[in-house]
Amino acid sequence: MRIGKLLNIIGADFFTGVPDSQLKALCNFLMDRYGIDPDHHIIAANEGNAVGIAAGYHLATGKVPVVYMQNSGEGNIINPLASLLNEKVYAIPVIFIIGWRGEPGVHDEPQHIYQGEVTLKLLDDMGVESFVIRKETTDDEAAAAMKGFESDLSSGSSVAFVIAKDALTDAPKVEYRNDNTMSREEIIRHIVGAAGEDPIISTTGKASRELFEIREQNNQGHKYDFLTVGSMGHSSSIALGVALHRPDKRIWCIDGDGAALMHMGALALIGSNRPKNLIHIVINNASHETVGGMPTVAGNIDLVGIARSCGYQNAVSVDSFEALDEALKAAKARNELCFIEVKSAIGARSDLGRPTTTTIENKKAFMEYLS
Repeated sequence: MRIGKLLNIIGADFFTGVPDSQLKALCNFLMDRYGIDPDHHIIAANEGNAVGIAAGYHLATGKVPVVYMQNSGEGNIINPLASLLNEKVYAIPVIFIIGWRGEPGVHDEPQHIYQGEVTLKLLDDMGVESFVIRKETTDDEAAAAMKGFESDLSSGSSVAFVIAKDALTDAPKVEYRNDNTMSREEIIRHIVGAAGEDPIISTTGKASRELFEIREQNNQGHKYDFLTVGSMGHSSSIALGVALHRPDKRIWCIDGDGAALMHMGALALIGSNRPKNLIHIVINNASHETVGGMPTVAGNIDLVGIARSCGYQNAVSVDSFEALDEALKAAKARNELCFIEVKSAIGARSDLGRPTTTTIENKKAFMEYLS
């Protein structure tokens, strides 16, 4: 289905959410038409944040907003959906557009399988009427679904269009870039060299895929690394849990700017606990690159200042490999909590692979190495 036609059928003029590769046509359409315009389009830090923004828009205008996200974000919206939007509370209507990763019968990565199985059930349990848009869905069918949603929306209930794989077409071409020069893969290669045999927890997306391939190229095996293939935004919390309970090992966390923003409260908790053996590295390309390249606000904020305010004793930002190597060496020599922001370009190899070990194999090997 053509993305422009779907949005004409929906008829909304305000969108907020978190990008998803399954929704690339929608994301590129919004960036092409609005860019980042608070009157019409805001890219949120996480899906619950988007629901709050959407609720505020409705309170201010009386109009119905759209919240877009991958189905993995359903967990982040359950609380505001149940305790804010619900018709038994404030009856604030929202139209959700949800990318359906892990749809039963459609091959996908392991982190999407269970989420895909429960996607429609979660919506049903939350009282959200849904309609699935597939490649074969016609304009008339989508329009009829929207017509059927009108009574739900008018009564303060929320509804959802669930987007199956390859269902949306005619995405405009949008180029996402920044002025940074260092590639993320090469940054990770330098981190691996500095870490030696120290354990590494890496964030969701291409960073973990690149770490896996670097280990393959180095013939090192994968016992040193925990690849956080799902649960975006939680790798630093996982690293905190490991660091606090294995103080005899230096723990490295390779994080991303979108992930760090998604659950930024983790920075405050890490800084408050101050594990002396944790080195937290945020590779910042100011982009949700893994799911298409839409921008984050991380290019406009002082991550180092935030980290210092949260209690990190050592926090620096680097934008060259020389400065990166110096920062990595200094962090490893210290016996204090460290934070390193690394300014990165947007982009990855077109032939970047995926881990060939299973998630269970990864967990077992990592735990055995820690012990």
